[in-house]
Amino acid sequence: MTTSEQINELAAALAKAQGEMEGASKTAANPFFKSRYADLASVRDACMPALTKYGLSVVQSPSAEGAVVSVVTLLLHSSGQWISGVASCTAKDDSPQSVGSATTYLRRYSLQSFAGVAPEDDDAEAAQGRGNGQTAKPVAVPTIPKGFDDWLLDLGAVADEGIVKFRQAWKDAKPEYRDYLMKMQPKSLDALADKAKKVTAAKSDSAVPA
Repeated sequence: MTTSEQINELAAALAKAQGEMEGASKTAANPFFKSRYADLASVRDACMPALTKYGLSVVQSPSAEGAVVSVVTLLLHSSGQWISGVASCTAKDDSPQSVGSATTYLRRYSLQSFAGVAPEDDDAEAAQGRGNGQTAKPVAVPTIPKGFDDWLLDLGAVADEGIVKFRQAWKDAKPEYRDYLMKMQPKSLDALADKAKKVTAAKSDSAVPA
């Protein structure tokens, strides 16, 4: 984090703004984990009115190098004082959709952190049994997609044929199969890919004349 030479006026304004902020409502749904979370719009609704009231504004600038996404967040005060910080993460891949999702994720969490906004019924509070007086609920575990086990066995058989056919089989697989394997069994995926690479390497070695 970097700041202007002085931040006394900014700090005073931010303290007043935070005193009027409420928690961000969890209005968005995560279908994979069957849970809800506070999206970017909810976070902005929770903090921007109070920030603006006390002369504070937020500028966020995203950038990407391949699948590595970064967002610079700048908290500005009408006095000219400022605080800046950068957050980065690696997207699933470098497609526009994946980079866009990662950018929104970073913008949301950066804004929450700078403004000091916590989602209503915050997970940390719930874990301590303090969320609205309720005890913590177990984290939902994703359901295995129908046909996943048979597909995984087939993928293992394809790995025995080399990396080219393995990559094609992966590309042709149902998105829900790929998502589940990457999120729940990443080591199995790595092991199958390594196996396919070794098979291809062994075939290449055997093809070289002695």
